[in-house]
Amino acid sequence: MNLETFKYDNRIVRAFAIVTVIWGLVGFSAGLLIACQLFWPDLNLNLQYTTFGRLRPLHTNAVIFAFVGNGMFMGIYYSLQRLCKARMFSDKLSWFNFWGWQAIIVAAAVTLPLGLTSSKEYAELEWPIDIAIALVWVAFTVNLLGTIIKRREKHIYVAIWFYISTALTVAMLHIVNSMAIPAGLFKSYSMYAGVQDALVQWWYAHNAVAFFLTTSYLGMMYYFLPKAADRPVFSYRLSIIHFWALIFIYIWAGPHHLLYTALPDWAQSLGMVFSLMLVAPSWGGMLNGLLTLRGAWHKLREEPMLKFMVVALTAYGMATLEGPLLSIKSVNSLSHYTDWTIAHVHTGALGWNGFLTFSVLYWLFPRLYNTKLYSNKLANWHFWIGLLGMMFYIVPMYWAGVTQGLMWKQFTSEGFMQYPNFLETVLQLFPMFRLRAIGGTLYIIGAFIMAYNLWRTAKQGEFVPDVEVQAPPLSAAPVHAEDKTVGWGHRALEGKPMLLAGLALVAVVIGGLVEFIPMWIIKENVPTIASVKPYTPLEVLGRDIYIREGCVGCHSQMIRPFRSETERYGEYSKAGEFVFDHPFLWGSKRTGPDLHRIGGKYPDAWHYNHMDDPGTTSPGSLMPRYSWLLTQKIDTNALAPRLSALRKVGVPYPAGFENGDAQKDLVAQSLKVVANLKQGMVTNAPANTEIIALIAYLQRLGTDIKVQATTK
Repeated sequence: MNLETFKYDNRIVRAFAIVTVIWGLVGFSAGLLIACQLFWPDLNLNLQYTTFGRLRPLHTNAVIFAFVGNGMFMGIYYSLQRLCKARMFSDKLSWFNFWGWQAIIVAAAVTLPLGLTSSKEYAELEWPIDIAIALVWVAFTVNLLGTIIKRREKHIYVAIWFYISTALTVAMLHIVNSMAIPAGLFKSYSMYAGVQDALVQWWYAHNAVAFFLTTSYLGMMYYFLPKAADRPVFSYRLSIIHFWALIFIYIWAGPHHLLYTALPDWAQSLGMVFSLMLVAPSWGGMLNGLLTLRGAWHKLREEPMLKFMVVALTAYGMATLEGPLLSIKSVNSLSHYTDWTIAHVHTGALGWNGFLTFSVLYWLFPRLYNTKLYSNKLANWHFWIGLLGMMFYIVPMYWAGVTQGLMWKQFTSEGFMQYPNFLETVLQLFPMFRLRAIGGTLYIIGAFIMAYNLWRTAKQGEFVPDVEVQAPPLSAAPVHAEDKTVGWGHRALEGKPMLLAGLALVAVVIGGLVEFIPMWIIKENVPTIASVKPYTPLEVLGRDIYIREGCVGCHSQMIRPFRSETERYGEYSKAGEFVFDHPFLWGSKRTGPDLHRIGGKYPDAWHYNHMDDPGTTSPGSLMPRYSWLLTQKIDTNALAPRLSALRKVGVPYPAGFENGDAQKDLVAQSLKVVANLKQGMVTNAPANTEIIALIAYLQRLGTDIKVQATTK
């Protein structure tokens, strides 16, 4: 038999491995900083670029797209070549993928602290960077599929199925959710509004977790775990069920993030039902991984990476059991908007993604440098310190979340709210916040130990840039006996990767279409309210300042139909109130109170003083100061392109409004706010400062309807 000689490319794997470590340390450190800001507000430094609101998306993007993203590319570029017995399709595309992704990460690190954000969770980057993400992702996908096509192995292994679904689905999610109309170089407005925008966003965000953070890592688990254990995957049939059930069901579950909101009940129920169904395939995958270790448990003592892998799989199982649990409406009514959700997310982030990435790094570095791991003892220290840190992080957050949920709902025996002041519920959480910071510190210490261990491993070895191997061409691959009998069964499908890719794409498209189409064509899903009008020009700029400062990271704008919330905040939120909101700002976490009915609740001077120094109006508040809003000028030059862009996405501003009457309207409303401030003893507020616009926006919130408002 003729053998072809070729070389595996280790250079691209090493590059992604190194930046995975670097960005991991950066992302973890940013997370520790914002965790400390929640009990030590002075760490906001009274600077507009270092507030919690601006650094939180920096942390999430650094961990998800820089640390996990690079870790995903690292694992795929290493395993795909060996599974396909082929070098990557194009070295140029590999390096375009690498440098393009690093450029995107750097762009995020610059723009997010500057307040250049769309505010959409896990999709905060503005439209030029979104385009760059799409281009780099297309290059990666072409490289992936090209390598599979030129493979020398007839049947594509289960890990590759997950890689294919990741590449195709993430592209679809990113493109659909990022549809926006530019209103400047780094400003845009979502093409969707209110309820529809919320549905699209959480369809994206939940499935970014599903297909960026989960399916790609499941593919890596299916490759690296059997390699390290020197055992075949426990069940081939179970891997088939795991794959197809997971990718089909996952895509429906996004609405479980919007339970008890203004989203129609049918969509909420659909999300809840499919979320509960997710337990089966998720646990099937976890058990398939853990049972692969049957007969190899003794290797846990010899191979540190297996310790990390086992904890990763356990965390995956716990997170994918808890997610469906939190999708049950009665449980969600307690957990949503609390730190319970933060604990849940970090079970996956620290345990599943973090520990599996560490596991793969410990596996790869000795092989990339043709040596042994520098110190198993240090790796074991990393394991135990990291595990302890994870527990110190997650357990206090569960405690904090349950405490919040119960305090928000507590009434006295006389029927009055036990804790009417929201700040009372926040102050109870400070001990848990401090414990979380201790846990984060331990986790980072473990990561630094790993970085040192890997550096010493590389230093003592010699890098192998190309691994020369031989394999027969695909045309000469032997036909196994079982292949002749399966026919058009799954085994045959594995020999037709483009057909498999097409079927996988169909599987993930169905759920989205079933949820989206009714939301757009059936008007009853988003009933309009006659009294709800577009924001005024000053309010538009104020809303953009609210978005820029990341206020949505701590404040929701969605009052759920619970007595505890209507007593605290006012009338529950209606779908028709958000028809002009591009993007929606319902939020996902309440570190501060809900703001949907804040309009008219306090005088303008209260808001002025609150933004200048929250402690003067709310003693003990952990909110940072926003003193720069009192001196920075409103960017009136941005008004015309922003109003024009909003008209393009459907806000009914009159034609030409932005070129004439808008500026007059802005000035007139600014002067009214200044006059109101003077009545509140604030006599030195210029009409052209950002605080004026923000006050105008806050005072508008929730004032368009009365309880007796009718719909049409």
